[in-house]
Amino acid sequence: MRVISILILAILSGCRSDDVLVIVFGGDVMLDRGIRQQIQVKGVDYFTSDIKQVFDDADYSVINLECPATHEGAPIAKKFMFRADPEWLPQLSSAGITHSILANNHSYDQGRTGLISTADHLNSSKITPIGYGETQKLACEPVLIRKHEIDVAIFSSVTLGLEGWMYLEDEPGMCQATIGNLKESISNYKLRHPTSFIIVTLHWGIEYQLFPTDAQQRQAAELVRAGADAIVGHHPHVIQSFELIDGKPVFYSIGNLIFDNPHPLAAEGILVRFSIMKNNSQTKIIPYRIINGKPFLMDEKEKLNLFPRLDRISNELKLVW
Repeated sequence: MRVISILILAILSGCRSDDVLVIVFGGDVMLDRGIRQQIQVKGVDYFTSDIKQVFDDADYSVINLECPATHEGAPIAKKFMFRADPEWLPQLSSAGITHSILANNHSYDQGRTGLISTADHLNSSKITPIGYGETQKLACEPVLIRKHEIDVAIFSSVTLGLEGWMYLEDEPGMCQATIGNLKESISNYKLRHPTSFIIVTLHWGIEYQLFPTDAQQRQAAELVRAGADAIVGHHPHVIQSFELIDGKPVFYSIGNLIFDNPHPLAAEGILVRFSIMKNNSQTKIIPYRIINGKPFLMDEKEKLNLFPRLDRISNELKLVW
């Protein structure tokens, strides 16, 4: 039985050990609109400079890329459409980002050709796509990471309805598995790999709400019972309440990471850091504020303002700092 604790990471401390696999999850990264204008002047490195130390101290770092990175494809007919330049991706890799989630409602903004191109550019930049494949079956297979005898499987899906997108079972796309599909896949995987640590990333929820829906909480409990060891959510653009379900950490939404979102609640986010060992794990959160789209790690005064608010909205979980 794994033992899990959740702490606030005030200062990054300690070094990586062969006996611990450290993986960090970040929020939504959107490199267009006002961010594009700043990148053209300051470069991508400007946006990652303050948080790079967190990624460098991890074995793996995962972001949710909320825009295709391509010169190919054509805009889909939808309200908000984004596109990044693929030449920017190597700078994300240089910042320590190793994996990028594509199972979201913006990775297809430039159509199927643009999505395929984005996955190709990520791979050539040494960033592994998560939640993408040449068929739905392949898109929904877990991405596996390993360090010595520690195994982690990452399942990823977008459970939202996708505007202007045609679901095709045998064509390239992002994983659109239902919660029922995920439960079955996770349960089967756990039976075959009982010592593997399973993380589920979901693109779900309601934008700018501080709490998940009752349905999400039921779904999270079902995924934990199926074998998930942790759940990390994206899409609402804000930090939502988080909780332990049967001792497993569930983060319904961790907020934006690099984004020019003007909503006042979207100016804060958290990085989630899992330290995974053979028989136990530890989860820490690293808070930051966002100014003009750029994340800055919070100082002690800012943390003292944020943590009591997170305490109040988080169910059956007292934060320690």
